[in-house]
Amino acid sequence: MGDIHRTQYFNTSQENQMEAGEILAKVYLALTEKGYNPINQIVGYIMSGDPTYITSYNNARSLITKLDRDEILEELVQVYIESKLKG
Repeated sequence: MGDIHRTQYFNTSQENQMEAGEILAKVYLALTEKGYNPINQIVGYIMSGDPTYITSYNNARSLITKLDRDEILEELVQVYIESKLKG
């Protein structure tokens, strides 16, 4: 059993982050083109894991399910921090 007082590290490769960003961009575009609110739909997917929040238009549902939800969250947090906090 590990020491519960130590901070755990979570690392992902830069390669996956690029892929996540590209996939999110394509999914966002597909949702927008179909008339959905892409933010609400993506949040619904992240929170529930239910891929039916994402349209199958332009293969968006298949694309987003190639990513783990934690990869999506990491990409979103990284972009937010880089744009808002690093200035």
